Amino acid sequence: MSRIDHFRDPDAPEANSVVPSVTAVVRDGAGLLLLIHRTDNDLWALPGGGHDIGERIGDTVVREVEEETGILVEVDGIVGLYSDPEHVIAYDDGEVRQQFSICFRAHPVRGSLRTSSESKEVRWVDPAGLDVLDIHPSMRLRIQHGLDASRRDPYIG
Repeated sequence: MSRIDHFRDPDAPEANSVVPSVTAVVRDGAGLLLLIHRTDNDLWALPGGGHDIGERIGDTVVREVEEETGILVEVDGIVGLYSDPEHVIAYDDGEVRQQFSICFRAHPVRGSLRTSSESKEVRWVDPAGLDVLDIHPSMRLRIQHGLDASRRDPYIG
């Protein structure tokens, strides 16, 4: 299934659903950031995905990161809550989802990089090299917040 992210676009379709989801800012011991190259929109992003019924939200983070990247993580904290109604995601099946994502900080425990049906490339990236990657503005905001070591309180927006 493909998707189009609309961000502050006056011509964006109206949202018809909200699905709780997660993303994770995962950094290794050298400070490299774990990113995926998504198959559905061809953009680079933090790993993450939808919350399943019967699942604790922390377990969603661990499951989604491992499914998309092959890396098992432990959750360290919350980066922020992202629910901007001006960011909607239109899927080719007619669903138009308002963004609702909880972004977490996590660290790798074990595993090796691998792709999935949702990630055509998985990479540890030096944060200094992020500017050359095609990353959606809402994802860049989460990355910026997640990399900011001085940030004490979660972002709410």
